[in-house]
Amino acid sequence: MNKCCIPALVLLLATPIVVVPVFGNPQMVNQPETGEYHWDLPKGFPKPRVPADNPMTPAKVRLGRYLFYDPRMSVNGMESCSTCHRQALAFTDGKAQALGATGESHPRSSMSLVNVAYSSVLTWSNPNEHFLENQALTPMFSEHPVELGLTGKGEKFVQVLRSDTVYRELFPVAFPAESDPFTISNVTKAIASFERTILSAGSPYDHYHYDGEDQAISESAKRGEALFFSEPLSCFRCHTGFNFSDATDFEGRNGAKIEFHNTGLYNVAGALSYPPPNVGIYEYTKQPEDVGKFKAPTLRNIALTAPYMHDGSAKTLDAVLDHYSAGGRTIMDSPYAGEGSHNPNKDALIRGFKLSPQERLDLIAFLESLTDEGVIHDQRFGNPWKIPQ
Repeated sequence: MNKCCIPALVLLLATPIVVVPVFGNPQMVNQPETGEYHWDLPKGFPKPRVPADNPMTPAKVRLGRYLFYDPRMSVNGMESCSTCHRQALAFTDGKAQALGATGESHPRSSMSLVNVAYSSVLTWSNPNEHFLENQALTPMFSEHPVELGLTGKGEKFVQVLRSDTVYRELFPVAFPAESDPFTISNVTKAIASFERTILSAGSPYDHYHYDGEDQAISESAKRGEALFFSEPLSCFRCHTGFNFSDATDFEGRNGAKIEFHNTGLYNVAGALSYPPPNVGIYEYTKQPEDVGKFKAPTLRNIALTAPYMHDGSAKTLDAVLDHYSAGGRTIMDSPYAGEGSHNPNKDALIRGFKLSPQERLDLIAFLESLTDEGVIHDQRFGNPWKIPQ
């Protein structure tokens, strides 16, 4: 999210009807979907947990998809949720650090939204953010840093929605019990509903593991799988289960503790061992032992979501393996110089290991086998504003 152009928003808000032909194709929504939402869950996937006050419906999902791709949700009229969450990159943006609509750099990278319906905690380091409906308010209205930049402009954005031909059809169908469904609360409910549908379970590894297709992955990837689940490496301890993340929740699961991990990425001198503002959940807990602790993200589609780590400081999967095989990263010459392996808060699982050149290739082959080409091409997740050629 970048390129500040505030006058564009003023023009859009002043004459919203003029904008509709650019974005809208009302013929696409003449027959809104109604009724209950039916999960078409992949084999081995449990039902996602959904808040009681925002039950899934096809109409809300459809509305949320339009909102997700609508650049009028930004202060410059050019950015949307999809700017930082691009389908082609498994709903990340390929940047080490995201850029806001005013050009402000964010301290962290954009996390993938694939299988976000199963995330027990959202964002890299906020232990209090559990619901997509609430989390959507942050990019819309945050000021430190500015993301979409709607602070003070929420009501004007609602006016744009109310004046739009497409939304005048979609909002009442999505929220039929409300006399005036055009609210920010309903915007976030719809976006959250759409995001929960972005499910990925069609990778070669899924065909091999769940469908019994022995030739779906290479022999190298099979050897890499054995390494991944071996005790010396212990990758699976943090990247566990069907979603390859220990920050996973679903309907019927009880008592799951949410874990955050310091992986020895930094060990800078001073009061805090991680460079501010990226100090992990310490930002919220203020407990010294929480410095540098971040969420373990899903490894699904990991080959598409470089650069890696919370701040994009590892550019490749090779660099990630360098970091973990060393038991922490050593930085020699920079303001962040230090031996991450000696970080006092480092997770006990980060012990280091040795890999032969072939084992390294095998482990990367396994990680690449988690790429789901279907999710990055599925039209159900694509931009509905694009008029078919």
